[in-house]
Amino acid sequence: MLQIRGLTYEVEEAGETKRILDELDLDIQDGKFTVVTGPNGGGKSTLAKLIAGIIKPTSGTILLDGEDITEMSITDRARRGVSFAFQQPVKFKGLQVFDLLKLAAGKDADLKFHEACTYLSEVGLCAKDYINREVNGSLSGGELKRIEIATVLARGTKLSLFDEPEAGIDLWSFQNLTRIFENMRKNIKDSSIIIISHQERILKIADEIVVIANGKIKQQGEGSKILTSITGTPDAVSPCAKYTEV
Repeated sequence: MLQIRGLTYEVEEAGETKRILDELDLDIQDGKFTVVTGPNGGGKSTLAKLIAGIIKPTSGTILLDGEDITEMSITDRARRGVSFAFQQPVKFKGLQVFDLLKLAAGKDADLKFHEACTYLSEVGLCAKDYINREVNGSLSGGELKRIEIATVLARGTKLSLFDEPEAGIDLWSFQNLTRIFENMRKNIKDSSIIIISHQERILKIADEIVVIANGKIKQQGEGSKILTSITGTPDAVSPCAKYTEV
């Protein structure tokens, strides 16, 4: 279980202090597929980076299964079972997909070739075409996103964070990503998945939706109910229209 208490994040801009997150409280239960949404600039990606340890909060605490991880490094959080997938996946010139999956699985996992192929198949990639390819600019944005998700699957982490996975990819790739997330949701057991997104297709498969605007949580609850309450219909396209920035 992820517990966030009083989380605040401030930055200095033009000599003034700007509060991005404002004493935010949030609980994410195990076994839940949670989507965090809201208007641009509301604090969604900042929250994900704080949970992952990429940036440190101004104040507040982050607990994972009761352990305070607020001051832990990215590496230590990863060892505790936190994964983070960037909006723009990192490229690794000279590193092959199989080697990347082995690194993701960890030195004690002894990942076998056929196991790596299984992870690639789960994200809709033909293993024989990708297993020996370099993770570089020759891969499209959609291919890189799916390979990154395969590394998350290989890690088998307690908490998986995805920051706007739809960013920078075409419609066909996005449709495939949605199917991958649907499968991940079906297979959640004692782990949790948090996705930062404002895409309707992702919101519609959420167990829970959290709406963040102006650094605060505006709503949280069952996915279908929250989507209906903020749009008037579960089929509406823009779930953030209700929450305009000030």
